[in-house]
Amino acid sequence: MLQKKLIAGVAVLLIMAAAVIWQLSQKDGPSASSALWQERADEAQLELAASFWDEKRSLFNNAAPCIAQLCTDPFNYWWLAHAVDVLVDGYERTDDKRFTEQIAKLYQGLLDRNAGVMINDYYDDMEWMALAWLRAYDATKDERYKQASLDLWEEIKGGWNDEMGGGIAWRKEQIDYKNTPANAPAVILAARLYGHFHNEEDLEWAKKIYDWQKKTLVDPETGLVWDGINRTGDGNIDKDWQFTYGQGVYIGAGTELYRATEEQAYLEDARLTAANLKNMFLTPATGMLPSEGEGDGGLFKGVLVRYLGELIAADPGNPKRKELIGMLKTNADSLWQYGKAEDKALFSYSWTQTPDAVVQLSTELSGIMLLEQMAVLEKNGQLD
Repeated sequence: MLQKKLIAGVAVLLIMAAAVIWQLSQKDGPSASSALWQERADEAQLELAASFWDEKRSLFNNAAPCIAQLCTDPFNYWWLAHAVDVLVDGYERTDDKRFTEQIAKLYQGLLDRNAGVMINDYYDDMEWMALAWLRAYDATKDERYKQASLDLWEEIKGGWNDEMGGGIAWRKEQIDYKNTPANAPAVILAARLYGHFHNEEDLEWAKKIYDWQKKTLVDPETGLVWDGINRTGDGNIDKDWQFTYGQGVYIGAGTELYRATEEQAYLEDARLTAANLKNMFLTPATGMLPSEGEGDGGLFKGVLVRYLGELIAADPGNPKRKELIGMLKTNADSLWQYGKAEDKALFSYSWTQTPDAVVQLSTELSGIMLLEQMAVLEKNGQLD
């Protein structure tokens, strides 16, 4: 009889233990069962700090390994804006204070390198920096970052003029050249500022810039986004310049205006451009995004995947949603299997081949942006 009671007691304990384990497994939702992409994002973030960070300058180097002048020159301001964004990604995902500490150091390093200001001569660069500091403010509530974003926005608005029917110029010395990189991110920024501070003028700016962008540099049939107009002073559109970057920022612009206004038309625009990626940018046999080279081009795919992630988050009813998630996963699987160094999380400009001996910061940031998007999808249980 005693033996039977002991066996029954053990059985009860086992059932209770199993129930506790099951409850714990459900505590954090679907993401609790797997953290593969979060672990990979962590590894990549640690590699970024170990291989690229220069503590003396409080800036990331241009390349790893750091070789002679290549480390520090040129001053890749817009790459560093995306570095701020990537650090914010890490902090939002982990709540690890090391990210906020590094963000603060990078803020000061940028001021020290840029004559004590965040402003420069390129409107697209300033838009990226303003977007990054607005996100940093959201994450940390540090008023310095909010002010940096607002100051940059005031400078950016000065880039609008009537040449080419409107739009923000690419740079201050070429006010009649208008392009997607200087306009679509400005829409994202203005719409987000409106969402934060409810200044109606910001929403008016977002709509005005968006209307010019859509009318001038977007194919209405396919949603394909062209790069710019009047680059060489001939009034022509660079229709042969078709980059993932341009598709990404236009998707982001439509998504942010939808969030700000709840007007379905903006969401439909973003959906159309996203759906067109399969036709115009993906390799048919593999589903891979193209290699767009090193340098600035190394950042282009990262920009695209960030704003695809924003569209996926904002548009759960998109009939192409699973397809977009699948595209990100296909590219992330290849990045991790083929596009990284064997023993380090250093990434190639091509997500289908191992990196060269020297890896540029731009391509590293793109790879991390993809991994961080995957970590978010994984945490939200959207990779099933």
